[in-house]
Amino acid sequence: MNLANESIPGEFILLGFSDRPWLELPLFVVFLVSYILTIFGNMMIILVSRLDAKLHTPMYFFLTNLSLLDLCYTTSTVPQMLINICSAQKVISYGGCVAQLFIFLALGCTECLLLGVMSFDRFVAICRPLHYSVIMHQRRCLHLAAACWISGFTNSVLQSTWTLQMPRCGHNKVDHFLCEIPALLRLSCVDTTAIEAEQFFISIVFLLIPVTLILISYTFIVQAVLRIRSAEGRRKAFGTCGSHLIVVVLFYGTAIYMYLQPPSPSSKDRGKMLSLFYGIITPMLNPLIYTLRNKEVKCAFMRLMARVCLVTNKEY
Repeated sequence: MNLANESIPGEFILLGFSDRPWLELPLFVVFLVSYILTIFGNMMIILVSRLDAKLHTPMYFFLTNLSLLDLCYTTSTVPQMLINICSAQKVISYGGCVAQLFIFLALGCTECLLLGVMSFDRFVAICRPLHYSVIMHQRRCLHLAAACWISGFTNSVLQSTWTLQMPRCGHNKVDHFLCEIPALLRLSCVDTTAIEAEQFFISIVFLLIPVTLILISYTFIVQAVLRIRSAEGRRKAFGTCGSHLIVVVLFYGTAIYMYLQPPSPSSKDRGKMLSLFYGIITPMLNPLIYTLRNKEVKCAFMRLMARVCLVTNKEY
């Protein structure tokens, strides 16, 4: 009973990069700018996709889900990071740490599955174009998106519970800038081999299996695109798929490298940098990738701006 009580502190101390105080100002600027760009970019994609009737397709439905994920993903961590950088104590309440762990993990797992579903959507659109509307009808899209969200949050409940149940014997200094599973497991005062094995297996399910399906989908997609006689048709197909493939490489590459690598002396700092990349940088880059490489989104954004300007001029 005493061990259990000592494992539930009133707060955690997020050490982050406190051993390198000269990094705090540059990190604050990077976090703040990245967060503002993430909010603006993902909100723009959500608004454009919802307000432009030409984008009411399965592809943009899933892209809207991805943008919503990225909005929540960064909001669950970045504001607390900014507060801690400006604070001398760098603390987070136990409840805040639990919420951050649960939300960050749930949205990360959901994104893993959602990127796989998006590759399936591109596979059907390019390899089975005549059956696309039959296969990817509205109800199926809703079911696929719901399955991603439910699976991600269910997995988060399990993994968060297992992690938080590990006795910490009063240890509350987290060598990270957010509450994440590897950092919290290092606080445990008992052997964590069994739970680390469980985490590794779940990481394979949520990372390697979707990646394998994505690679298979894109193998068929490339074969189908190369059979297209029109150069314009090939360019358009590679354009829409290229955006998704870049996002897949950025997200899965860093996540796989972090969660499927064996522990090493440099794993603490490596984990911090990788968490920064897939937790902050990737959500910021996603809107840029999809808008800069997607003519439909850019045209829809211009139409939306034209409507806003027209309404504003009428008011004056």
